[in-house]
Amino acid sequence: MIRMTLLLLCLALPARAQEVLRAFGPENALTRLVLRTTTDVDILAPTVDEFLAAHPGVAIDYEQWGSNALYQRSAEECATGESGADIVISSAVHQMIKLVNDRCAASWQSSYGIGLPDTLRWRDEIWGVTREPAVMVYNRSLVPPDQVPRTRFDLLDLLRPEDSRYAGRIATYEISQSGLGYLFAYMDSQEATTFGALMEAFARSGAVATCCSAEIIDGVQRGDYLIAYNILGSYAVTEAQRDPNLGIVAPRDYTLVLSRALIFPGSRVRPEAGAFLDFLLSPAGQLSLAANNLAISADNPSISIEADAPDSARRLIPLAPALLVAMDRAKSEQFLSDWRKTFAQ
Repeated sequence: MIRMTLLLLCLALPARAQEVLRAFGPENALTRLVLRTTTDVDILAPTVDEFLAAHPGVAIDYEQWGSNALYQRSAEECATGESGADIVISSAVHQMIKLVNDRCAASWQSSYGIGLPDTLRWRDEIWGVTREPAVMVYNRSLVPPDQVPRTRFDLLDLLRPEDSRYAGRIATYEISQSGLGYLFAYMDSQEATTFGALMEAFARSGAVATCCSAEIIDGVQRGDYLIAYNILGSYAVTEAQRDPNLGIVAPRDYTLVLSRALIFPGSRVRPEAGAFLDFLLSPAGQLSLAANNLAISADNPSISIEADAPDSARRLIPLAPALLVAMDRAKSEQFLSDWRKTFAQ
């Protein structure tokens, strides 16, 4: 299989530049699909390869985007009636719900999608294809076992002393830059009685808000940060399999679970693009995603995650109109303003 990787300099406007572009499949394929996604290309590549092995006449041009830029580009193309992509998959699922609500996505009858619960499918225009927990990660060499936070209450206890050794050493997403980070923070604000206390503790202790998953995890591995909060578990587990010094905790009070959302932008679905969704939702596709830490399944249940949250503590983020509130301009501006004040301190 021919594979070409081009790293693109992001010198244009954010909505105009991909981070990574890779071509999968034969150059002379009868059908070429454009897949735009926030998913790290190396993590999803094995699943793309498996799909193409069963569809030898198809090739996929893979574009990796930041979530905010991907949403902006998709909305711009919708407004002009154009579409540069056949498939869009994003971790910022509230943004994908907004696109569906704005009639920017085509409908597809998926034989496997019919079996999804309502929380993972809406109007046959958006589907949840992965299952990924939001976790805390920590440096095993620098965080004693008796100080590893198993819940948000434990994290608050670590930050409570004025001379806490964790002051300035806790990291999380900068939510103005990360659509996923914004989503996790927003869901925390709806779910947790601890949210206000966490924001106060982050402000008082000098917690760091930064971008992005890979950079934050790398900072924990280097020891720049001792603990990182609300990190996407798929990336954390993948890195922990290479570095046993990286510890992972799914909080026992509750653990948010993300299902990346797939839509077909534009007014129609190419059959080969629909076949890609069908594969992702099929048992074979789910096993492939699980093998690359993109799905929690009976065969691959949150491997390498300590203090794994019981099923009763898992909170799946639903693909539902309720997420439109997170996209309300006045509410999001106020939420971002409060967040900036927290980390400005």
